[in-house]
Amino acid sequence: MKSKIEKNIVTNGVYYVSIAEAKLNILCGSPADVVKHLMQKGFIAKKIKDDIEYESGPNAILLSDVSVQNGYFSNLSEFPILQMLYRQGMILPNHPNNDGSKPILIGLTTQIDSQMNYIYRGNYGLVSTDELEAAGASKEEADQIMRMKLKFAFGKIKDTNELLDRLDINNCDKVMIKNGVYIQRNALNDFTISYDESSVDVNLNLKKNIHYSSPYSLGHYDIDREYFAVIHSGQGDGWDIHRPSMSSILMFHGNVYLIDAGANIENILQSLGIGLNEVYGIFHTHAHDDHFAGITSLLQTDHKIKYYASPLVRATVAKKLTALLNVDESEFEKYFDICDLELDKWNNIDGLEVKPVFSPHPIETNLFLFRTIWSDGYKTYAHYADIGSFEVLENMVTDNVNEIGISREFFESTKKKYLESVTLKKLDIGGGMIHGDAKDFVSDESDKIILAHTSNENLSQIQKSIGSGAQFGAIDVLIQNNQDFLRRNAYFYLYSHFPDIDKTQIKVLLNCNIKTFNPETILLREYKSSQMVYLIITGDVEVIDFEENQSKIISSGAFIGDMNALLEIPLIYTFRACSYVNALEIPVELFTMFVIQNNLQECIGYRIRTFEILNEFDIFSNVISFPVKNSIANALEFVNYKSGDIIEDKDVLYIYFIISGNVKRVNGANGADIIKRKECFGEEQLFTNKKTSCKYIAVDDIELYKIPINLINEIPMLYWKLFEQYNKTFNNVNYCFCSLNV
Repeated sequence: MKSKIEKNIVTNGVYYVSIAEAKLNILCGSPADVVKHLMQKGFIAKKIKDDIEYESGPNAILLSDVSVQNGYFSNLSEFPILQMLYRQGMILPNHPNNDGSKPILIGLTTQIDSQMNYIYRGNYGLVSTDELEAAGASKEEADQIMRMKLKFAFGKIKDTNELLDRLDINNCDKVMIKNGVYIQRNALNDFTISYDESSVDVNLNLKKNIHYSSPYSLGHYDIDREYFAVIHSGQGDGWDIHRPSMSSILMFHGNVYLIDAGANIENILQSLGIGLNEVYGIFHTHAHDDHFAGITSLLQTDHKIKYYASPLVRATVAKKLTALLNVDESEFEKYFDICDLELDKWNNIDGLEVKPVFSPHPIETNLFLFRTIWSDGYKTYAHYADIGSFEVLENMVTDNVNEIGISREFFESTKKKYLESVTLKKLDIGGGMIHGDAKDFVSDESDKIILAHTSNENLSQIQKSIGSGAQFGAIDVLIQNNQDFLRRNAYFYLYSHFPDIDKTQIKVLLNCNIKTFNPETILLREYKSSQMVYLIITGDVEVIDFEENQSKIISSGAFIGDMNALLEIPLIYTFRACSYVNALEIPVELFTMFVIQNNLQECIGYRIRTFEILNEFDIFSNVISFPVKNSIANALEFVNYKSGDIIEDKDVLYIYFIISGNVKRVNGANGADIIKRKECFGEEQLFTNKKTSCKYIAVDDIELYKIPINLINEIPMLYWKLFEQYNKTFNNVNYCFCSLNV
């Protein structure tokens, strides 16, 4: 008998389950840009009914049991929900596709609650004058902003429960979704969906080293490090299936700054030959997912990236991110070096002047102007993401302060700011109720205007007469570079590796050649002896372990081949360029002589021995700079326990790494599980800031390394990976599922 359920693969870890007879289409898994994947696969398609054009698509979402998998968000339902409500028409009055039903969120109570709060913040940002004032707005400003927000919200801030239905499944019982379709959880992220006599299994677990994929291919670019330039890293919007969402990468004095972090930001950087460790900071315009969803990529470093925004935007982003993670808002500061910027004033950032400008939008939004002085005056770049059209904004104007809307004065001030003449301006022309219109800028006297934030790759004739387009990877250079920023960065990385060495000695290494490797080129091959040690200056390199059939990515600042040179042994990994890579090429003899002359053998030898062991643990799978490695190595303590011993420390909280043996974890009445070699434990103390309620018992004689949690707190990459482990083991899933060791 033919099955009444159709199951299709959308992308890694995502499925589309359709039961046509029951009028139910379930999106199983909801990572970043999943709507674009659905469009590409034809699961979202154009429809016409009663002369009204709309889209097909899912009407329910099955959430992952865990909020993060392999470092990235598993549940980002904002855009799929928007697609259901507005592009499918489920919420639109008198729409042929509005039958009174709501989109359904299916999953654990903790995950549904998290998604409800995250969607709420995505819709409205800060939701009261109290929250606005707490973020730094004056009472008058807060009142004005709330009047504007309510106008965008058609007069009411709606609770997410008014927009969505929910089905909480917290145990193994078989429960009905609707119209005779049932779902049953079998284990962690493992489900069975059934209808009549048909059924399908859905497993949302990602395998190790597998990530959610990007919906588009971007190619590879060899980007020069410039004095003051703008790289166009995104021209599309959240619905564009061919291009990343509107974003830019700013280069100043050779340093790399992101403007927003949309989905797949790590792929974008890799395509442009920019290593994640090169990112100095991010300027954030607002918290909608097409500008926010890639923020987890910035947590994959061993240092805190600087976060620049107005306090209003920062507060909104913090609330949305911590809602997704189901943690306290204070956690936001664990991941970033927060640098609040004052609105409507020029803020000096290492010589780059930055002015954030408040812009009307449903959530807190700031535009950015960047400038620096040059021989003929200031060169200025304006980044105007998610602006409003003059027509829409003028229709919001009211002279009655007791009515929702904006004042005439605020409208005229906003219009003036939008039309400010600059060297280069990139602006949103997405149209509709909350985006801009190119026609508003006919009289703009800026030297060059770039049109962005649209899913229409082909501009209209009117738009073409107003502004330029920009292909992915195109660069606008505002001030040309006459310096060697590659060597400057190489010096910085060398000095960070060898901070106690005389600078004249470091300059010996710095005089070596800088070599450029094309994407997919092997730098060093496993089992071979190398005549060179490489210091990666730009780009990403994949480290491939053939025997274990796994790999990891290392970025700028990392040495490769150093251990093999010093120990005079063949390489145990293959190193392959993921992007264009610039590397300082140091002859083995010179590197060895440098180490011997500066008495670094013992220091480097200890680092090598320590990290040979730690590299076996998943949480150390990314590049860690020498200073951070050194601090970890200095803080490490080696301990061993006999079989049956209870593992505990009274005064200091630690994370424990099992070198040999097995440990039994007993979590009260919730059961027990076994933790094995190459695994770690104790992470619950990091997120509860108190001694564990679990009991850890040595199953046999064991050897451990332990690291104090106060050090982990300062390393975002380790903190983030341990959060994922904690989230999977303790926070979101009933312990009975964890004990299955899925």
